[in-house]
Amino acid sequence: MSFSNADTGSKPEDPYKEKNREETSVKEKIEDLATFVDKHKFCMMTTRIADSGLLASRCMGVAAKEDNNTTFLFHSNTESGKTDDLDSDNDVNLAFLDPSGQWASISGRSSIDTDRETVRKYYRPDLKAWIGDLGDGKHDGGPEDPRICVIRVKAVTAQYAINNRTQVGQMVEVAKGIVTGDSPSVNKLRYLSEEEIEQCAYPLAVF
Repeated sequence: MSFSNADTGSKPEDPYKEKNREETSVKEKIEDLATFVDKHKFCMMTTRIADSGLLASRCMGVAAKEDNNTTFLFHSNTESGKTDDLDSDNDVNLAFLDPSGQWASISGRSSIDTDRETVRKYYRPDLKAWIGDLGDGKHDGGPEDPRICVIRVKAVTAQYAINNRTQVGQMVEVAKGIVTGDSPSVNKLRYLSEEEIEQCAYPLAVF
């Protein structure tokens, strides 16, 4: 199903997308996405609320990456609402944005890992501030606290835009676009399909 209310004939329906979309190797697309995620770290994780079906977004910090930068790990409290959401529906979206307008949107599927070895591997002392110490000798915010889990989000598809010009260059391009009606070339707009991400997820993948 597609929504459209315009017939543009032989001209592109979305000139911005047409002008900025860049095709490059899968390896470069994955590496540049990973660099962007590493630089900005925090994203909005969108889940479907278990009891209503509505969408909810929460700020989350990427703790680590696996599978050649195609799986993203987050710490969480198992007693928080997000784990209920993910147990009910494991489809999620991760959205990153920076002040310059660069962004990334990753659609993926999640899993909740409560294995202590996994938690210890990725544990950070500052988690104690977020999890809290209940003073009962068990729920102390440490690596053995059963409330601490790791959420894995395996990317299925992704799209992102990173700048291909300086801020001044972008302003010039936008100004030209206002005058001429020609869409500005300001970003490297890239897409990663499910097949491309699967190709990258394994060490023996050939790019």
